[in-house]
Amino acid sequence: MYIEQMYTACLSEAAYYIESNGEAAVIDPLRDMNVYVEKAAARGATIKYVFETHFHADFVSGHIDLAKATGAPIIFGPNTETKYPVTVARDGQLFQLGSLQIEVLHTPGHTLESTCYLLRDEFGQPHALFTGDTLFVGDVGRPDLSSGDLSSDELAAMLYDSIENKIKPLPNHVLVYPAHGPGSSCGKNLGPKTMSTIGEQKQENYALLATDKLSFIQMVTEGLAVAPQYFPVNARINQEGYRAFEDVLASGTKGWSPKAFREAMEAEPDWLLIDTRPAISFTEGFIPGAISIGLEGRFAEWAGALLPFNQPFLLITEAGKEAESVTRLARVGFDQMKGYLLGGFEAWKAAALPIDMIIDIEADEFAMDMAFDDKVLVVDVRKEQEFEQGHVPGAVNIPLASMTDPLSMASLDDTHHLYVHCAGGYRSVIAASLLKRQGFHQLRNILGGWKAIEEELKKPKEA
Repeated sequence: MYIEQMYTACLSEAAYYIESNGEAAVIDPLRDMNVYVEKAAARGATIKYVFETHFHADFVSGHIDLAKATGAPIIFGPNTETKYPVTVARDGQLFQLGSLQIEVLHTPGHTLESTCYLLRDEFGQPHALFTGDTLFVGDVGRPDLSSGDLSSDELAAMLYDSIENKIKPLPNHVLVYPAHGPGSSCGKNLGPKTMSTIGEQKQENYALLATDKLSFIQMVTEGLAVAPQYFPVNARINQEGYRAFEDVLASGTKGWSPKAFREAMEAEPDWLLIDTRPAISFTEGFIPGAISIGLEGRFAEWAGALLPFNQPFLLITEAGKEAESVTRLARVGFDQMKGYLLGGFEAWKAAALPIDMIIDIEADEFAMDMAFDDKVLVVDVRKEQEFEQGHVPGAVNIPLASMTDPLSMASLDDTHHLYVHCAGGYRSVIAASLLKRQGFHQLRNILGGWKAIEEELKKPKEA
């Protein structure tokens, strides 16, 4: 028996590779699925099954491409309807994998088709449970995502029954392998670990400590943050199908010379420019109109939250980061990348083409400007919960996720001197690039964000 958790930190996503006697199964693969094919080949195994726990909302799965590449069937649990060929398994159905068995446990609640897969060892004993978004370490899947006409309370009630009847009765030693870890928006209280046991979760998971169905429903439905806007898009893509990843990668990694790049911008004004360089590089100089979303942060999530899925775009990247940029965008459903700037921003600058920049300032300089400039307006782009825990007096809170709506900037005008910050500096540069696109050019980016500002505010004032 061989089990490997293949974890992608920027998406807080876990796929799984399971192998026995030369036969392998993959659970919840990412869209760039060659890694699983290569792993099986390196280990001398054949991928026999591709299992999906549900229609993922936070990323596009690689199940369709992986099935085409290997000939393995795609297996979903009961209540699944797709627009491509799949095997819809029965609750309790067993799939043989070498000397092991994988049992289907239908666990509706997060979604109607949500299913866990119980791995039984060569003696038929329960060994590990692959829980998808039904059970996390420290949490359960949120019941407020799209699932027909059912309410969150109705789905939460289903989730309670699934946990009580299918998961809690399992032996305490059974390993728990969820589809997500800390940072995921698919739950509200995910713990720091990416695996656990049934016994640990029965003792430590707040949702599994509920004494009855009504208290469980209240626990799991209260305090849920608004789901990212791209979740319904990704869920639909996973249900209906998508363009082959190889085709997306090929078109996205087409190189454009600075001259051709500019001509494309002029000929296709609806095409977006996405700059994936680090935030600190972007502020020093960028192509006018470009949106900064640096690869160093939770890149794919912010792209999904902020960018339209129906518009093509061109990329500006660091040298050697072209394929990574396209891959990480494709993971959340973007298919319309048209290519990248050959030679990057340096080539654009060398060609004496137009550039823009954002002024970075330290927190101490910001404090001095606050004292002497009555036109200063602080734009805090952190989440509302972060803002409520502490902020600059008089600051305007415009959460970054809301900035796709021009009305979110209605309180701003070009007479203000805008000072933009987030918690540490990544989100504020994205926000500054969006403000620039809306015509706000009197702005500064505060380095170090709220953390640096708070330290500055704590300093004793000179008499």
